[in-house]
Amino acid sequence: MERSKIRWFSSTRQAMWQKKAAGSGAQTADAGNPNLTITGETFQTVEGFGGCFNELGFVALNRLSEAQRNRVLDALFAPDGELKLDLCRLPIGASDYALEWYSLNETDGDLAMAHFSIERDRKYLIPYIREALKRNPRLKLFASPWSPPTWMKHPRAYNYGTLRWEPEILEAYALYFVKFVQAYREEGITIHQIHVQNEVVADQKFPSCVWTGEQLRDFIRDYLGPAFERHGIEAEIWLGTINAPDMWDIYTKKISTDYDDYAHTVLSDPGAYKYIKGVGYQWAGKNAIQRTAASYPELRYMQTENECGDGNNTWEYARYVFNLFQHYFFNGVSSYVYWNMVLEPKGRSTWGWEQNAMITADPETAQPVFNPEYYVMKHYSHFVAPGSVRLGLKGMWTGNAIAFAAPNGERVVVISNPFKDARTLRLSDGAHVHVFEMEPESFNTIVLPG
Repeated sequence: MERSKIRWFSSTRQAMWQKKAAGSGAQTADAGNPNLTITGETFQTVEGFGGCFNELGFVALNRLSEAQRNRVLDALFAPDGELKLDLCRLPIGASDYALEWYSLNETDGDLAMAHFSIERDRKYLIPYIREALKRNPRLKLFASPWSPPTWMKHPRAYNYGTLRWEPEILEAYALYFVKFVQAYREEGITIHQIHVQNEVVADQKFPSCVWTGEQLRDFIRDYLGPAFERHGIEAEIWLGTINAPDMWDIYTKKISTDYDDYAHTVLSDPGAYKYIKGVGYQWAGKNAIQRTAASYPELRYMQTENECGDGNNTWEYARYVFNLFQHYFFNGVSSYVYWNMVLEPKGRSTWGWEQNAMITADPETAQPVFNPEYYVMKHYSHFVAPGSVRLGLKGMWTGNAIAFAAPNGERVVVISNPFKDARTLRLSDGAHVHVFEMEPESFNTIVLPG
């Protein structure tokens, strides 16, 4: 294999996405034994990478000049752009990055959903989504609510609380999802997946609603699944997004449900299982996915919301996020979805939480800033197209690397050097050993031709 045909890109704190030259193109006497080998094993097929369309993101994007706004949108979504995002999320009603509280039907007692409306979405979310679809018509979308309409909850509020567990309310809430998919279809936008609730364990000051595993099971089995069947809704139903209680909550708050119990409670019921196409995990759900994927390997898995930091967009946090990507793919996900793609500096939510974003839109300069986590996403998404298959690895660098076979025949290895000194990677593709001198604390993407 010719050395010149190998592509290698590296990012460090000082310089992002730098094209590098590989060392020895073929195995020689001084190449040494490989310390990472691509094996013949194959695992899950990649479905895509993405982010979430939120109101504050659209506001931030519009702080930019038209030229810079197009630059950002092209970088995010264009098939020949940098990130090539192809699987994205949107909220059903207010998320914690909405401008204010709202749902899509606040008419008390409207069980028939006669007053259901996405009029607000036509101002903030739909224009954002259409800009993405204009660049990538194959973009797939999934949606989840943070809270049901307040009149469906106890107590009656957007935050905290639970869904009222009354048959007429449950029927109406299933219809709420049906109306959502239908309304977006009328706008020319296909919703490919519905995830029942954002963060089923989260009892937050921003829009939220707590569910038990038993409630998720019964709602999907007895209400949502049958409603989709009756109305001919083709959107898939996913068990998500599950954040799972973390160990601190289990120990200090005496929460009895541990790790994958939410998913297992639902999926072990045949009536609910038949409607479910996949499982979405985020945040503390990273502790549960391994067990769920081992128990139900036939399902698809998604990391549905990247852990979002503190608004400082540091290199140190980017290193943590890089490892989250690796953890989730190693444990079976087919797709990885970031949270906010674009925010203003510090990324402060309506409810006071400052969070990271891949891109910061500076209203003072009307210029975008491409943050370290933008390049983390690029290291994974730029060459790993939908249809790529994860490959097996062996050797001492296996814990720091993920490999894929792309549809075009290329093999892509994404690897970090977490150490404070340079390290030598001797990568075997089965026929040759390729040598790379990885810089300290660097992210690396290596593309071997087919």
